Amino acid sequence: MSSQGKPKLHPIPHEEFLRDIETLATGIEQDNWRPDFVVGIGRGGLVPAVYVSHRLNLPMLSIDHSAGLPAFGADMVGDIAGRSGAGQKFLFVDDINDSGATIAHFRSALGGDGNGNGNVRFAVLISNRTSRAAVDYQAQAIDRTEDKRWFVFPWEAVGETETIMEEAQSLPERLA
Repeated sequence: MSSQGKPKLHPIPHEEFLRDIETLATGIEQDNWRPDFVVGIGRGGLVPAVYVSHRLNLPMLSIDHSAGLPAFGADMVGDIAGRSGAGQKFLFVDDINDSGATIAHFRSALGGDGNGNGNVRFAVLISNRTSRAAVDYQAQAIDRTEDKRWFVFPWEAVGETETIMEEAQSLPERLA
């Protein structure tokens, strides 16, 4: 947090977002691994997932565990785990891997390290080097022990500043 006790908001320009999408897509293409589906993790990963799916010309699914609706979260994870076990490949996309809680949740729900068969991978725009969960692809890396900015992605910028500040202040461990 800043010296005034308020989070330091860091808006990400749309052009930077597009460069990050290109970085992710290029990394995936160069890795000689092609998913069958891109999976957007709601809420923050949906927009990047749409862009990645268009850039790679792949179909996209969306999934969410934060809403607490099993049909859009746990049930879909079970289906993806089964399909992954049968050989289909899934690229999960989120905006940021900060604490690692979201990535760890999905890896665990898929059965260990993303189903353990190499058919599930994770991509994010920004990854915290000190996160408890690793991702396979990232456009940018930060170190949360030094970088306390609260990233405001282009799709979040349309929200009210007060709401963005409240969300940032609800996670003081990331900003302190």
